[in-house]
Amino acid sequence: MSVAFVKEESAETAAETQLPDRPVSSHPNLVTEAGLKALEAQLRTAKRAFDAANTVEDVNERRRQAAGPARDLRYFAERLHSAQLVPAPVSTEVVAFGNTVRFSRDDGREQAYRIVGEDEADPKEGSISYVSPVASALLGKSVGDVVTVNGHELEITAIS
Repeated sequence: MSVAFVKEESAETAAETQLPDRPVSSHPNLVTEAGLKALEAQLRTAKRAFDAANTVEDVNERRRQAAGPARDLRYFAERLHSAQLVPAPVSTEVVAFGNTVRFSRDDGREQAYRIVGEDEADPKEGSISYVSPVASALLGKSVGDVVTVNGHELEITAIS
């Protein structure tokens, strides 16, 4: 549609309100039960923000305010559509998706991370994505096993 038929400053203004889609991982979208609930909550939040932005009267301001929530709506809808719920692990014999793994590093540090899906991973909060180098090296291993990640040895001390 020509800019002459809509109330906006220019074609550039309209283009500025179109944000590129958030990148979607090519890995399977494995999620824990908590991760699935978080995706659902994030989708609801994005929907509320999008609906609120669409109440703005000025068309240019409405587009600006709706751009971020619209992008988030597309992203979270896709992530929910592709989500594959993985049941909580029933064993602590070997590291699996959903387990928390405690390990010691070759520099003496002790760390523990829960292995989760990409969208729910937050290393500062103690969770890492199953596709991360550390998680990839730990999956399928047992207490006492030593793995090497980026030239550093990690020894598994506990699985829960």
